[in-house]
Amino acid sequence: MSKITFIGAGSTVFAKNVLGDCMFVEALNGFEFALHDIDETRLKDSEKMLLNLTEKYNPSIKVKAYLDRKESLRGAKYVINAVQIGGYEPSTVIDFEIPKKYGLRQTIADTIGIGGIFRSLRTIPVMLDFSKDMEEVCPDALFLNYTNPMATLTGTMLRYTNIQTVGLCHSVQICTEHLFKSLDMEHDGIQEKIAGINHMAWLLEVKKNGVDLYPEIKKRAKEKQKSKHNDMVRFELMDKFGYYVTESSEHNAEYHPYFIKERYPELIDRFNIPLDEYPRRCVEQINNWTKMREEMVNNRQLHHERTHEYSSYIIEAMETNVPFKFGGNVLNTGGLISNLPTKACVEVPCVVDRSGVLPSYVGELPEQLAALNRTNINTQFLTIEAAITLKKEHIYQAALLDPHTNSELSMDDIISMCDDLIEAHGDWLPKYK
Repeated sequence: MSKITFIGAGSTVFAKNVLGDCMFVEALNGFEFALHDIDETRLKDSEKMLLNLTEKYNPSIKVKAYLDRKESLRGAKYVINAVQIGGYEPSTVIDFEIPKKYGLRQTIADTIGIGGIFRSLRTIPVMLDFSKDMEEVCPDALFLNYTNPMATLTGTMLRYTNIQTVGLCHSVQICTEHLFKSLDMEHDGIQEKIAGINHMAWLLEVKKNGVDLYPEIKKRAKEKQKSKHNDMVRFELMDKFGYYVTESSEHNAEYHPYFIKERYPELIDRFNIPLDEYPRRCVEQINNWTKMREEMVNNRQLHHERTHEYSSYIIEAMETNVPFKFGGNVLNTGGLISNLPTKACVEVPCVVDRSGVLPSYVGELPEQLAALNRTNINTQFLTIEAAITLKKEHIYQAALLDPHTNSELSMDDIISMCDDLIEAHGDWLPKYK
């Protein structure tokens, strides 16, 4: 029996979206959906929810929960990763509260920035453990990574393991649809080209019937900036650097040194920046779970429609050999984006079929966009270096190179903050030299 393994299956809502989608793929009839999580209660919840869905939509699929990770992976053809190491408590709270003591504020803290660095350092050792298990029990499986920080985790898997890996994010497929909706423009029939790095890929071209839509987009965006809205950071970046960025304004506010500044507190209100947004979301989700659990887990009539998540379409393409195009995170091998480093993890158009994932050549980004990407890539590289070498100096260097962090704090404070974060995380981190 062929198998799809979902690691981090205690993420019940996401497991419903991704594996629920797979139930509508005829080529997956008879597959086993293997679920693994370290939280037995949440694992059983997800198992029950998916069993209800299979009963309704595809009884040929077998759903099985595993507490033993290696057994869940044994013989898998596809592995989907959605883990969060350290959870909201203690780790996310630590990522926000210690930097706050130094005057360093964040919004999401899951990509770069000081929070993204430490989320990487917690997660990379676990990902490397996954790869060791996979190399033993399913060496040919395709690893579909949804966990952030996307670039550091996917880059580590591609550079330091033998596992076929591609990173998947939501931001590419919803980028132009959300942009056009916010500007009251018609989205149907457009042609787009998007490339860069995860959470900082760029809408390089957007046309309809051969007509460049950027002049109209920029005209409407400039008008919209006259009143407060939820995408002010991205519109400001587009105004100054010429192109729209894929990920949300709350994310991009902390990827650059321009927006969250203790010296200029008025910028927070001017650009409508939601500080501490991710902890708020976490608390809301935790508080809502009791009600959601009843609706999702114990509801035998639970409804599902196929979502825009890439996984089921990628797996379907590999099973049927009918190509599917998507935005994927892959190594910049061969200079897919020629003015970014070769060992960077880039987000580019990809095609997948039975032969596997085939990334597209993009060429040069406009130089100002490549420059912005490189500021984030520098921190990604040093974070990976810290995780692989276990040298504390590389943690410091990753933080010292981070655009937001180094625009706010002195070198001494950055190093002191890193030491405080290492101590607070305790056993969630390995021991550094």
